[in-house]
Amino acid sequence: MKLFESLSRYQPQALGVLRIMTALQFIEHGSQKLFNSPVSVDPHALSGLTTTAAILEFAGGILLALGLFTRPVAFLLAGEMAIAYFMAHMPRDFFPVNNGGDSAISFCFIFLYLVFAGAGAFALDSRRSA
Repeated sequence: MKLFESLSRYQPQALGVLRIMTALQFIEHGSQKLFNSPVSVDPHALSGLTTTAAILEFAGGILLALGLFTRPVAFLLAGEMAIAYFMAHMPRDFFPVNNGGDSAISFCFIFLYLVFAGAGAFALDSRRSA
């Protein structure tokens, strides 16, 4: 269809928006663990592993939102989400809808996509390479 074919010229902008919005959601996970903001009904106890995850989520999310070092950061965060799923969610139940791992899986594959696709528009990476 002609309408959908003409949308392909906006692919870099759509990719940039996907990266930014995903990163903003990811930052919330880190800030909730680190600062309990937004306030959680069930605050996380910060062990070594949880602290590492929180720092990766918060700092990595900021870097992704800015589009800075997008590919290596996205690779690191995709791995973190795969580990989070298999360590924290999968032992609860096989099905993601039952074990609360839906977002971990989604984050993992969006970040993996960013490793291959790059940052898209609105990224500081494009200024670094120029």
